[in-house]
Amino acid sequence: MRVMVLGFAEETSVTGAPPSARDFAAMDRFVEELTAAGVLVAGAGLKPTKQSKRVRLDGPRRVVLDGPFTETKEVVAGFQIWEVKDMDEALEWAMRSPRLPSCPGIIEIRPFLEAADLADLLSPEELATPREGERGRLGVA
Repeated sequence: MRVMVLGFAEETSVTGAPPSARDFAAMDRFVEELTAAGVLVAGAGLKPTKQSKRVRLDGPRRVVLDGPFTETKEVVAGFQIWEVKDMDEALEWAMRSPRLPSCPGIIEIRPFLEAADLADLLSPEELATPREGERGRLGVA
C-alpha cells in the first residue's frame, strides 16, 4: 500500500530559515531508517509559501495567487511517499518521526487511490492491464 505522508507546520514557523543542525540530523537519521527498511519511495521538504503560487480553479476561470497565504494557519512543510503493508505500519513509522523543536507540526497519512478503488470507472480490461511507461512505473491510478 502506498501512502502520502504530509508534514504540516504553522505558517509562522516556516520562515524560510533552514532547520537547525540538530533537527536536520534527526530528520536525516529518520529518512535513512525509512530508506534502509525499503519504506521510502520519495520525499522532499518544501520552501515557504512566500515563494509559492496557487491557481484557483473556478469553472473556466483560472486565477493565480501569489504567496505568502496569510489566511493559512498550517502549511505543508514537506512530503514523503511510503510503501507499507497497511495503515498500522504507516502509523508505526509516523510515531517514530523525530520531534523537531524548531518546527512543531502535524503528520497526515493518506492512502493513494489505487486502480481497484476506481473499479466503477474502469472496465475489467483496464483494471487488469497495468499502466505503461512512467505512469505505470510511478503507480499512478
